Amino acid sequence: MKILKYLFLLALLSLVSLTVFVATQKGDFSIERSKVINSPRATVFNYVNDFRNFEDFESWSIEDPMIKMTYPNNTIGNGASYSWEGTEGNGQATTIDTKEGESIHQKMNFDGTEADVNWIFKDTLGVKTKVTWKATGRMSFLFKIYTALNGGSDNVIGTIYEKSLANIDKNLDFETKTYAIKVNGVIKKEETPYIRQTFTSEIQKVNKNARAVIPKLIHFSETNGLAASGKPFIIYHTYDTAKGLARISICLPINKQISISSGSDISSGKLNSFEGVKTTLNGDYTHINEAIQKTTAFINKEKITPDLSWSHLEILSVSKLDVKSPSKLVTEIYYPTQPKPVEVVAEPVSTPVYKPQTPAQTETPAKKPAAVTPKTPSPEQQVPSEF
Repeated sequence: MKILKYLFLLALLSLVSLTVFVATQKGDFSIERSKVINSPRATVFNYVNDFRNFEDFESWSIEDPMIKMTYPNNTIGNGASYSWEGTEGNGQATTIDTKEGESIHQKMNFDGTEADVNWIFKDTLGVKTKVTWKATGRMSFLFKIYTALNGGSDNVIGTIYEKSLANIDKNLDFETKTYAIKVNGVIKKEETPYIRQTFTSEIQKVNKNARAVIPKLIHFSETNGLAASGKPFIIYHTYDTAKGLARISICLPINKQISISSGSDISSGKLNSFEGVKTTLNGDYTHINEAIQKTTAFINKEKITPDLSWSHLEILSVSKLDVKSPSKLVTEIYYPTQPKPVEVVAEPVSTPVYKPQTPAQTETPAKKPAAVTPKTPSPEQQVPSEF
């Protein structure tokens, strides 16, 4: 019994010593890790800027099969957030500020451990991106114990960051390189009534703006008893690559044409039927320029006359609102063309052909009629004379 008593006292003293040791340690931490990602900066930024992608690359969420992620309506950009519940603890994160393509500032709370999280994105050679992930904050008492038993905060958090950055590189390498482009040829697009928001946008931000506007259009249609009749689409009224600007209408097709009173930032309209060259892009939207180039090459090769009164149309058949994986996105592109004139082929008029006649044809004498001996009709054949 004395031995058990001594062991118990020893364990108690060890626990008290550990508690005192942890309590006297600084709770502040600053962790930083960097990695060159084999993808363009805009692609990496957009991927990290959407909290819905975190469960695919954060190492603690991947390694915890019981983790449960909760997402609000907004998971992208300023004000975006998400939360999680897992076997290792619960937490939440919020995006405080973003600088397009350059940086993301977030706040995170993990069971009482609070941190300022900053992401920095910089171009490197070979169209790659250097990503720096830094967190500064103060640990809760329990987290201090955990890190003290596992090699310190730099080892614990730093290892998580290293694994997560490697996952970003692997995921994006597959997702951005898995795509296909097919020029389908000339088709006829039927007329479509729609609701829309029209404005001028930077070309590189069109897809981001679409993700923000489309939910507003869907909410408007549901509030006003309208039924969507297809997938959202974008009309490019102008497309100025020199200035990097486009005049666009982000549209939601509806089942009937309506009128909307003035003063609303949402208006209505109708896309008239037209003929155009259709191209389908299966994969990440970053390949849209290649799809446009192949469409233009097809138009030139086939000597098709484009309709220059507007630029083109993009239908978001499968968008980020439908799937998370960039490789599963589907975008249909339509470049309007002028109908080919109908060629009227006149039937050939036969022209008389003169053929000279031979002497035999011109000098053959007419044959004399053969002598006919009249026959006396039989009595049965005699016809009585009329007076």
